[in-house]
Amino acid sequence: MKEYIVGLISDTHGLLRHDAFDFLKGCDAIIHAGDICNDNIITQLSTIAPVHAVRGNMDFNATYPASDLLTIGKNTFYILHDLEKLDLDLQTAGVDVVVFGHSHQPESFRRNDVLYINPGSAGPKRRDRPISLARLHLKNNCLIPDFIELGA
Repeated sequence: MKEYIVGLISDTHGLLRHDAFDFLKGCDAIIHAGDICNDNIITQLSTIAPVHAVRGNMDFNATYPASDLLTIGKNTFYILHDLEKLDLDLQTAGVDVVVFGHSHQPESFRRNDVLYINPGSAGPKRRDRPISLARLHLKNNCLIPDFIELGA
């Protein structure tokens, strides 16, 4: 069975750091969970792998959808920026993973057999929040998140 590596990034707010770009190299797909604030970021990321992006509350041009549902390997992903705006019946849709951003706080947890993952903020330093992103390894029906904290 093929292993997939999905890069997870959010809240870049117009800044794509070199180490974030390097960390995402080798990914099979990249998910950007909003607050992109510069379309060039998506263009740059797409040189690594196909990018699936949603808009955040700071993406005023509305080029990207508010949410997206996609399948990578055998796993179904639901992407949105603000988890509080989740309006999909995840079980009916067969969702395995919810990727979100907005809080600038990296986290992952499981609820009702669904993995929720926020890669944190990879953009400008905010308050006491780390600068971070994640990779999600999909292998043998296992979902294994790998968070990385970047330097300032």
